[in-house]
Amino acid sequence: MVNIHPVSATADSDLLHDAFRSFDDAAATLQQSYQTLTSRLEQLDVELADRNEALGLNLRANEELREHLTAIVESLSTGLLVMDTEGTITRCNQAGEQFLGLTREQIIGRSLADCLKEAQLDGDAYPLTTQQGAAVALSQRALQTSEGRHAGSLVLIQDVTAVRELEDRLQRRNRLAAMGEMVGRIAHEIRNPLGSIELFASMLRRDLNGVPALRGYAEHISSSVHMMNRLLTNLLLYTKPDCSHGEWHGTEALMLDALTLAAHAVANARIDIRLDVDPLASQIWCDAGQMKQVLLNLILNSIHAMPGSGTLTLSATLTGEQAPGGPSLRLSVSDTGVGIPASERSRIFDPFFTTRDEGTGLGLAIVHAIVEGHRGRIDVESIEGRGTTFTIMLPHHREADRVETPELLAFDRGAGAGLPAMIGERHFFEEETSA
Repeated sequence: MVNIHPVSATADSDLLHDAFRSFDDAAATLQQSYQTLTSRLEQLDVELADRNEALGLNLRANEELREHLTAIVESLSTGLLVMDTEGTITRCNQAGEQFLGLTREQIIGRSLADCLKEAQLDGDAYPLTTQQGAAVALSQRALQTSEGRHAGSLVLIQDVTAVRELEDRLQRRNRLAAMGEMVGRIAHEIRNPLGSIELFASMLRRDLNGVPALRGYAEHISSSVHMMNRLLTNLLLYTKPDCSHGEWHGTEALMLDALTLAAHAVANARIDIRLDVDPLASQIWCDAGQMKQVLLNLILNSIHAMPGSGTLTLSATLTGEQAPGGPSLRLSVSDTGVGIPASERSRIFDPFFTTRDEGTGLGLAIVHAIVEGHRGRIDVESIEGRGTTFTIMLPHHREADRVETPELLAFDRGAGAGLPAMIGERHFFEEETSA
């Protein structure tokens, strides 16, 4: 028979009750901790999402900035080469490829010296000339980090073709001005005794009417004097061209007149002549006689450059290039002849420079002087074996006529009495420097 002790049962019940209460308390604590942890996790998720969004925006901004900077670098007209601390090229832009004449794959990973040598830009001259014919200058700059540490170097390849052309044009103008002053003085000194020679030659012709043989000698003297006077007239025209009689003239009519004057040369050659006059350039403000002489000399020069056959193109267009007060008229005379060697190109406008045995080298010098007198400029582009183009830029407005009227040099009045027909006479100088 079992004896039940009430006191012991009560104690176990209390103990179990305490255990359940402790378990409930622990469960409540765990529940509260879980809720706190869940809330914290939700907060962290929100913060992580915000940071991910900010990071994404930052990455997109950086990518846009990188693309923008890349676009800027690629659109630069200056060649750009970036080298690391070892001197190896790590980056280049499109202009750098064009100037070097190499692809990006041929440039990246190589040394600068190797690339310049392959591109034939490793000389010491200034400026250097690329294989495409552009004049360039190279400069190198050190790259540093924000902390001042050396991070490589930067090489810039700048196109200085336009600057070089301006320098050449200025040097040519100064050279021609100095030579023009000298030529003018010499021509003036020669003309004075020349007038006396013509005077006495005319007197001999008169006194030797009954002696034909001796009179012929006097006529030869007079003829030679006239030839010398024509040369001196062209020298003075080169020195101080009179371009003060400007009016509006038909551009095509001037070209046709110049071609008519050159008909004797065109007739003996198989030349295809083309005229291309823009309707906007149908009128030109110039001295008609002087401009015909310019076109005539250039036409003859082109014909001499095409001894067998070829194409002669005369064109006129109105350009957006602004002269003081208005647009510019571009006149071009192009041929498909032998071209002008690069070594001679800078000298073709110099007086007395010629490559023809029968030439005197004054044609292009006079052309240059007349164009300058019209406040214009003349340029030449030529490729050996393919042809030459002379381009004249003239102001397309009445202000082009406002030039100084030159003081013409003439014979001394006492010595020039026998040359009344020669003073002030205008001749077309049909001689040119041709390569």
